[in-house]
This record gives sequence, structure tokens and C-alpha cells, in this order.
Amino acid sequence: MFGEPRNGATSQCDVVIDVAGGTPLFSGGDLRAGYLRADPADRAGIEALIAAATGLVGEFDKPQYVALNEGLCAHSRSRKIGCTRCLDLCPVGAITPNGDHVAISAEICAGCGACASVCPTGAVTYALPPADVVLRKLRTLLVTYAEAGGRNPVVLVHDGDHGEPLLDALARHGRGLPANVLPLRLNEVTQAGLELSAAALAFGAAAVRFLGRSKPKHDLSGLMRNVDYANTLASALGHGDARCGLIETDDPDQLRAALDVVGPGQAPARPARFRPMGEGRSLLKSAIIEMHRAAPAPVARVAMPDRAPFGGLAINAAGCTLCLACVSACPVQALQDDKDKPTLKFQEDLCVQCGLCAATCPEKVISLVPQLDFEAWAAPPRVVKQEEPAHCLNCGKAFGVQSTIDRIVAKLENKHWMFAGDMAKRTSLIRMCEDCRVEVVVNESFDPHENRPRPAPRTTEDYLRERAEKGEDPLA
Repeated sequence: MFGEPRNGATSQCDVVIDVAGGTPLFSGGDLRAGYLRADPADRAGIEALIAAATGLVGEFDKPQYVALNEGLCAHSRSRKIGCTRCLDLCPVGAITPNGDHVAISAEICAGCGACASVCPTGAVTYALPPADVVLRKLRTLLVTYAEAGGRNPVVLVHDGDHGEPLLDALARHGRGLPANVLPLRLNEVTQAGLELSAAALAFGAAAVRFLGRSKPKHDLSGLMRNVDYANTLASALGHGDARCGLIETDDPDQLRAALDVVGPGQAPARPARFRPMGEGRSLLKSAIIEMHRAAPAPVARVAMPDRAPFGGLAINAAGCTLCLACVSACPVQALQDDKDKPTLKFQEDLCVQCGLCAATCPEKVISLVPQLDFEAWAAPPRVVKQEEPAHCLNCGKAFGVQSTIDRIVAKLENKHWMFAGDMAKRTSLIRMCEDCRVEVVVNESFDPHENRPRPAPRTTEDYLRERAEKGEDPLA
């Protein structure tokens, strides 16, 4: 489409050719199918663009790389923003806020899988292939290698477009991979979540290395975040330091040199042999638990970096009023109440550190504590605060928290003009449930401004009685 540029114009097309120079029309334009861009001063680039454009004919089928379960998304509740991990990482802008959850455009998605690798709830999962399939393949690799007598296995995670040609060149023209290196192919290395590294170390791997390009195709910040989490866990549980890492190279010889310096770690005395099943959060939890069981030096608690997908809550119980706004906001039921008493309970293994509870709390007494407390994971929900309910003066119904009602009465009685002097008895209204309070206010013509008593509501019986008193036919 040619013509003068103007604001507000719309266009529907399958192929966009951008030779204007300057800023690209789209973020991550090189990853968008159908968007071709070249510098107008680059003649060779223009010719390559024309050749690529002439081949874009017929129908185009694009895979749906990720699946979204909107019900599990912890992005927002009641206009309070919680988790933004996927929004922060998507390099092409395929993910956008959509009410309480996010929306993912399959047409724009470039398939890097960074969103799935950092999603703490499992709302976003990678489909090519699913994570449990990858972990079962990883289990087969490591178990078979161990049964054959292999020692100090190093898992090399690579993709097909870049990793396979590099490994092939190293095998044909170089020294090949070290004997203890086990290659594991993914669609993109950026799809690898923390569960892959945790499961690999649990199954007996000495180290895990991710193979990337010298000039990354996708943003690696999500992958490096998971590498950081895995190294924190590995160091705390006795596997050794820097057990997971990234190798960025396009040179086969440099790849071999980087693998040669990977030192042996502390192998588990009894490597895990669990069969990975499920997806999302449940798969991550099982991998972490098995890593802890197989750890050379297990500990009960590990402090984690910020934005880790699990942790605890520091709640100032003295400042908590048991309003339970946090319970309503929690998308994963990590915060719970009780049907019999005003109670706040917390189950740590469910917490995804989305921050919605802290953002919603009106008293601001909640803060996030990124950590892994294995004892808390195995324990039932912890009671954070519990109080006796307030019972209505009239009907005895439980309707609130006794300490809160007492505090309100103390602040108002003989201090606020509506509840001072002769009107102090009105504080009894505060100690009634909502139904009895309305009934008393209507029956006693309660006027907060102490005007003349309101007339009682007139009914049909009142009109009929007045007619009878006047000697008139009430039904006339």
C-alpha cells in the first residue's frame, strides 16, 4: 500500500515490507512472520527482501506454541495488578492485559516460550512439546546413562535451528562432544523452565548447560532468571555452585572448550527415579520436591531471589483486622478463611508470589518473602490469625470480628457527635447484625441528624381504618 502517511489509518494485509528505515513498525519485528524490513541504503538487503517476499504465496499455517488457561492466571483481581512476569518478557508484544487475566495472540507469538518458562501458576504452558514430555525424555537419558556405568553426566539443552547444525559440525570436523555430555533438543532453549534444571539435578546430572546463539534470537532474560533460581537451589542443597549455565556461541570449537571446563558436581547418593506427570505448577512442585529428596546436603529452607515462583508471606498479625480482602484476591487459594470463626490461614506450597494480597490489603501488613520452606510445604495450612466472632445483641447471629467491633465502639462512643450524650446508647446498633440494625433504625425512626421523628410508613390498613372512623364505607 502506497500513499502519504496519516494518523489513524488502518490496513489489512498479509505481508508488510518496510523500507522506510529508522524505527521498526513492530517490536521484535524480525520474529514476526510476514514482516520484512531492510535499510533503504542496503542494496543487498533490499534484494534479499524482494526474494523473500516473492516466496510468500499461498496459505500459511502457524503453530500455536503456547496454551493459556485463563482461570489460573494471577495477573489481576479487582483492578489490582499482580503477576506481570509474562508481560515483562514477551519480545513481540503478543501478550496483553485482558481484565483479570492476560490474552495471548497466537498470530503474533514467536514461540520463544519465555512466558511459559516463568509462569508461576501454570496458566501458560508450552505445547511443542509439553514440559512433561521433555522431562520424561530427560529421565530416559540420565537413567540409561547411569545404568550403563556413566559418571558426571552433563545435560546440554539446545534447539533445532542453531544447536543441531553446531553439534553436527563439531562431530564431523571437530573432536565431538565429551563422552559425558548428553544433548537434549527443545524447540527453543528459552522454553525451559525451572522444572527442567531441578529434574535434571534430581535424576543425577552433574550440570546443565543451555546452548544459545552468540547473537540471541530471543530475549534470554527469562532463561537466565530460571538458571539463577536453579543455581541458588543447587548451591543450598549441596550440588555445588554454578551447576546450571548458558553457553553462547556459534563456533563448534568454542562449544567444546566450554564443555571441557564443566567440573563435576556433588552427585546425589540416591538419584530420583520419579516419572514426570502433569503440567504447570504441579510438575514444577514435584521436580523441586524430588530434587530436595535426592540432595547431597538437604536443608529445610532456602532463601530465593526476588520474583521466584514460590515463597512465603510476612504478615503483621497485630495489624491485621481479618477483613479477609486478601483471601478474596488470592487466585490460588494460598490464603484461606474458616466458615466457623474469623480466621486467616496460609498454605505456603500454593503461594506463587503474585503480590495480589499485598496490593489488596487495606492495612498494608502483608509483604512477600521469596523462599523455599520444605517443612512448610509438607505441613497443613498455618493459622496466621484467629479471633472470636462478634454476636448480634438481638438475634445472636455471628456477623463480624469481636475485636474490630469493640475498636469501632471505643472510637465512636462519647467522641463522635452521633454517639455522644443522650445518643451514646446508639452504639448498640454497631453491635447488631445488618438485618437487626436496619429493623431497629426503621422501627425507632432513627435520624442521624436528630431532626423531628420521621412519620411511620402508611399502609392500606391505615387508610381503611381512617375511613371506618369517619363512618365511611372502607371499600367504597
